[in-house]
Amino acid sequence: MNLQRFAGRAGPPRQRGFTLIEVMVAVAVIGILAAIAYPSYADYVRRGRIAEATGELGTMRVRLEQFYQDSRPSNYGSTAAVCGVAVPTSPSFTYTCNWGAGGTSQTFLATATGNASAGMTGYTFTIDNNNAQVTTAYPGASGLPAACWLKRKSDTC
Repeated sequence: MNLQRFAGRAGPPRQRGFTLIEVMVAVAVIGILAAIAYPSYADYVRRGRIAEATGELGTMRVRLEQFYQDSRPSNYGSTAAVCGVAVPTSPSFTYTCNWGAGGTSQTFLATATGNASAGMTGYTFTIDNNNAQVTTAYPGASGLPAACWLKRKSDTC
């Protein structure tokens, strides 16, 4: 046995590692940080999905206006169930387009409805041929329908 390894030291070799208390404190700190950070992150993702939906509705409106200008006689190509342009697709929202308040092909109403599979249940945004942007459903928001697209439940028009 090589005794030179222990030369200059008193006692057995020192143990290295973390104590159970140190590990428990580290896990508790990580848990507290996660409990604070997760709701903020989920809200950030939700706002991003809302921005995507309202952006798609705005783009759809522009495409419908182009369709209106190009068609003879001028109309949005809308029926009771569809419009003259393809609706966007998204995992977060389902888009529809049909007759607007006028009930003819001279009006349209485009709608983005949140999908449950993406955690967007209860969110609904619309836009019409007059560019009226309306939030018809937003969980936790008051005063609906709102005459604008809400980004947060505390927003107002």
